[in-house]
Amino acid sequence: MGVKKINGLEDFVNKFVRARSWDSTGLDAVTAPTPPTPPPGASTNPDGHTATGGVISDWVDPSPGNVYRTHIFTSTGVFDVSALSGTYPANVEYLVVAGGGGGAGWSGYNGGGGGGAGGLRTNLTGHPLAGSACPVSVSPYTVTVGAGGAFGKNSPAPKGVDSVFNSITAYGGGGGGYPVGTTGGSGGGGAADGAAPSPAAGNTPPSSPPQGNPGGHGGPGAARAGGGGGGAGGGGEIASGSYPGGGIAGNGGLAAQVLIAGSTQSVGTPGPSGTGWFAGGGGGAGADETFPDARRGIGGRGPDHSATTPYGGGGNGQPGISSVPKASLQPDGLYSTGGGGGGGRSPSGPAGNGGSGIVAVRYQIGTTAPSAKATGGAISLYNSMWIHTFVNSGTFATGPTWTSATVEYVVVAGGGAGGSNLSGGGGAGGFVAGTTPIGAHPVSTTIQVGAGGGQRVTPIGYGDRATIYGFSGTPSYFGTPITAYGGGGGGAVDSSNAQPGGSGGGAGGGSLGGPGGGPGNKQTGTSTPAPGQGNDGGGCPRAGAYGAGGGGGAGGAGTANSNGGVGGVGSPVPATFQNPTSVLNAHDPSPYKFTIAAGGGGGRNGSGAGGVGGIGGGGDAGDAASTPASPGDDGIQSTGSGGGGAGHSPAGGHGGSGGSGIVLIAYPS
Repeated sequence: MGVKKINGLEDFVNKFVRARSWDSTGLDAVTAPTPPTPPPGASTNPDGHTATGGVISDWVDPSPGNVYRTHIFTSTGVFDVSALSGTYPANVEYLVVAGGGGGAGWSGYNGGGGGGAGGLRTNLTGHPLAGSACPVSVSPYTVTVGAGGAFGKNSPAPKGVDSVFNSITAYGGGGGGYPVGTTGGSGGGGAADGAAPSPAAGNTPPSSPPQGNPGGHGGPGAARAGGGGGGAGGGGEIASGSYPGGGIAGNGGLAAQVLIAGSTQSVGTPGPSGTGWFAGGGGGAGADETFPDARRGIGGRGPDHSATTPYGGGGNGQPGISSVPKASLQPDGLYSTGGGGGGGRSPSGPAGNGGSGIVAVRYQIGTTAPSAKATGGAISLYNSMWIHTFVNSGTFATGPTWTSATVEYVVVAGGGAGGSNLSGGGGAGGFVAGTTPIGAHPVSTTIQVGAGGGQRVTPIGYGDRATIYGFSGTPSYFGTPITAYGGGGGGAVDSSNAQPGGSGGGAGGGSLGGPGGGPGNKQTGTSTPAPGQGNDGGGCPRAGAYGAGGGGGAGGAGTANSNGGVGGVGSPVPATFQNPTSVLNAHDPSPYKFTIAAGGGGGRNGSGAGGVGGIGGGGDAGDAASTPASPGDDGIQSTGSGGGGAGHSPAGGHGGSGGSGIVLIAYPS
């Protein structure tokens, strides 16, 4: 059965690798300092707290040399403390970022407002936004990671979803305005409406220190450009200028840097000073078609207009007119950053979805440690192997102690989204595992972690069915020779347009639905072979209730069923990455506890649940009983799984987003 959700999110707990301190072998062990007398009720564990949950990163702060463990949650899960340290205080430091608000789209000459960033809360020592101490006890703590808000079209965009850890709540970012942005962790930007309305407030509901800032309002008079959404580090910019020759959209509010996992952490984005930037506001959209690209707002940049690269995951606003391919405009907020979606307008392109949030928890586990032989990603030591886990793009770089070695790897691309209205489930991203030699130091290898295909949220009429297949995922790679291709999007009702990819999307349903799903083992969206990456999507039976097909998975093809096909099962990661003290998808039954890259379930024609997602992270199909139909569930982040398809609904329904991919690299200690 497919993975069930909590508040629309997946419970993906105890992921990937958990290593106990640094004592895997006698060669790895170090002499521990003599601990002080434990406080009453504490254990005598000298290595810091004993806890599970999330992607675990053990790292050394070079000054003064303390060793920390950080648990990184990109999906809802559990931080489970089984013992307290006898050496260090019973406190943890945290970063909690909510989902960013969606950007607003406008169909006329006016530009839509950018989405506000998700609220950002932290108590990291020395941070200007640090809150009070956070004590923990021997107990499980539910971690909720908020989803980003979808983009709006000629309507206010939805807010992002709250993220929660312990008693700390970060509130979802406000949606972009049509015409006025909504309040939230950071406020949404306003759309141009011939006036200058009051900006949407951030830090709502209030917290101290504040978790966000207000959005900027749209341009007054005939300026017609949208304002930027607020960010964790500053307010969204107000649109300026006037027509003709003006209409400059507002940049998204500046992001904030939180180095919760060290100065080389793989979470967050690059910014003004190094990595680790989160919660950038979405940029406002440009206005009249005569205005060039430079008139659009850039995500997370605040008052900085020196470049077009967004900060902190904020999406870029769409320009008034552009010769730039729309895929390169980056309107969506980046997943696992809480960035707001960029504003949109026709005919340049739609607004962007908000980025999902993130939760990270850290504590000290020692004062000295051996060094890993390379940098990049979240690093842990298990069974005498260093394991680097990338949930965001980055760089794997050898260090001075590196000698030529063969590394093991798993590369999984982003999963495809389910289509709209009686549609097939999204196919899983390509799954590639193997070994490769890396020569003597220095060697630097670029890592790309593919994004899942985004939702199509606007209700689309039956007559447009040929264009409403799900968006495909994007590739992941470990250096360009080792590439996993994005999963294919699910097909649309009464159309043979399920998309090819690493694994293929499921066929759309209906009496004329595609008899076969999208082919797997293909470079995304093409007929070019990519052997050994996945499986085909399921077809439509063209009989009975005309159900849509399930998306293909890395371990099996999607199925066909009159009530909606089941997504294909995922594939287990190699034994090197299967630490028995932690599990992948702990809620899945044996022998699937280390399984990822599953297909999404296919939609059903009529009320009732459709096909379930494949074991390993695939999203379940939506239910068409409500009006509009409930959406398909998203594939789990960091598994490359496909999103669930949509059921049939005259009012329109849409499939779930594909899950982002992951890259794992291991080598001997």
